[in-house]
Amino acid sequence: MQAIDIVIESEVPRTFRTASLESVFDCPIGKKQRLEWHVEIPSLEDEWSIGMIVGPSGSGKSTVMKKAYGDPINWQWPADKALIDALAPDKEMTEVSAALGAVGLNTIPSWARPFHVLSNGEQFRATIARHFLEDERDPIVIDEFTSVVDRQVAQIASHAVQKFIRKNNKRFVAVTCHYDIIEWLQPDWVLDMATGRVERPERRRRPAIEVTLARVPYSLWKTFAPYHYMSAELHKAAQCYAAFVHDRPVSFAALLPRPVSSGRDKGKAIHGVSRVVTLPDYQGLGLAFVLLDGLGGMLSNTGQRLNNYPAHPAFISAHGRSDKWKLVKRPGTASKPSNSKSNSIKSGFDGKRRIGASRFNATYAYVGPKLDIVL
Repeated sequence: MQAIDIVIESEVPRTFRTASLESVFDCPIGKKQRLEWHVEIPSLEDEWSIGMIVGPSGSGKSTVMKKAYGDPINWQWPADKALIDALAPDKEMTEVSAALGAVGLNTIPSWARPFHVLSNGEQFRATIARHFLEDERDPIVIDEFTSVVDRQVAQIASHAVQKFIRKNNKRFVAVTCHYDIIEWLQPDWVLDMATGRVERPERRRRPAIEVTLARVPYSLWKTFAPYHYMSAELHKAAQCYAAFVHDRPVSFAALLPRPVSSGRDKGKAIHGVSRVVTLPDYQGLGLAFVLLDGLGGMLSNTGQRLNNYPAHPAFISAHGRSDKWKLVKRPGTASKPSNSKSNSIKSGFDGKRRIGASRFNATYAYVGPKLDIVL
């Protein structure tokens, strides 16, 4: 453990107003003010991935953080550059897109906008991604973590952060006044400034989120269209579905029939995913797959098949990791994949390809369990 001992003394100027504090509020001010903190935190030699310093405002969180890890980084963002150009210009596109995806910022149109026009939630996620890409300190430390976003975004983003940190063998310390993210961030240790004690909470699965699926009217597409990376146009014949959290539609999918006139699949009833998009505040929880898996299982139960054609690098990778989806066509090819045992492929960004140079999509077929549901 590392001991942190801090004493701050300050002279009290004797003015009419400071003197009146004693008489009006019966508060002994004295000639000096003294603040002290004596706490312990796990040292850098200990084994841990995520730490958390939490407590109410004025409890000394930031003071302890600076003593232990130095001043936080205050990033400056260029007003004339798109987010994708402002982030780590010396790194490959694959690494930048992976970091944005890791923090749940998967809305491609937002990547093309300057930082200052993004929403609070998007700015928060972009800042975390920049720490992941450019902050070389060990550990990465973020002060006022989740303080500027609503609590739903804070919890979802915390879950995304802890997954990235542990997957990439990094270390991270969150400094915050919010206790409601502990279950989502799953820290290895928590210094509670209200008590001065370090606790090591048991790691558990994140809190469950109740998701319901439903057939929805075509008009709901207007809510999701601004966040999709392709055209906002949607075929009028599309069958529309949504995933709901707390009665709010948060993920959307549109299906179209795909007639097959030749080949092995001739005559099969195949539906293709025309659009799938999750609202920015809910990205990073896999809700799109909850929706697609449900639709795939429903169609499979009636002898039909669901195909998806992901083009987003993170979405392609996620399909490859799922045992419910089988790769049937590699990106940019018309042939079926070789007899490789791998279900995954490299994403469309190879570090040299420019955005918009070509649309690089794969074809995956749902092969998961049948589900006896009707939407």
